[in-house]
Amino acid sequence: MIKRDVLEVIGTNAVKQLRIEKFQKGHPFMINSTELPSNQCYLEYPNGEIKLVTLSSTSRDFTILRELTTIESGSIRIKYNLI
Repeated sequence: MIKRDVLEVIGTNAVKQLRIEKFQKGHPFMINSTELPSNQCYLEYPNGEIKLVTLSSTSRDFTILRELTTIESGSIRIKYNLI
């Protein structure tokens, strides 16, 4: 493996570990996507739900735009290698 590949594996493993730690604490895990507007992201919850959210302009909270279907959630997990 070249250095870049090694760093990518290390980074991916760190993100997966952070996701597990968030879930163990009962907190959602934020999934950022370049395909979404800059103020939007996905929040994946320990119960398996994924919601599309936007950062509220008036506070430091998220506003839920919609809950993804089971199929959409599965696609996101596959796309971002979170399975």
